[in-house]
Amino acid sequence: MKTSIAQTTHFMEIALKEAIKAKGRDEVPVGSIIIDKKNNIITTNGNRINELSDPTAHAEILCIREASRKLNNKRLFDCKIFTTLEPCTMCASAISLARIRTLYFGAFDFKGGAIENGVQFYNSSACNHKPEFYGGFNEKESSILLKSYFEKKRV
Repeated sequence: MKTSIAQTTHFMEIALKEAIKAKGRDEVPVGSIIIDKKNNIITTNGNRINELSDPTAHAEILCIREASRKLNNKRLFDCKIFTTLEPCTMCASAISLARIRTLYFGAFDFKGGAIENGVQFYNSSACNHKPEFYGGFNEKESSILLKSYFEKKRV
């Protein structure tokens, strides 16, 4: 089932709510959501790196782990992931390994992103599965949230 622009915006708004919750936990405000092929929400989460003392506890990784548990499958065929920030190399790789069909992200990450910036993991020979991907959904809101978080950290 295709995801319309209105549905994509709706799911990105849910991811943004998770990012806001992450900010409230003093985490870098990134939120993610995974849906199934019928556009049902499987899981949502935000960064929990500090909370869990785990450098891999990115929103995308936590969602992939939970969705895999719920579906009892390491492969998330026909699933879509929405995340508020362009995934890093670790998350891009995990999305590929999980065989997620489509990735939507908000803000572009010119420093740590690995989709359209940085290593562009999906163009690498190390990538076995390249999902469809689309960036810039709710980009302004995602960027403002991230900038406000880091501005307070630099004071």
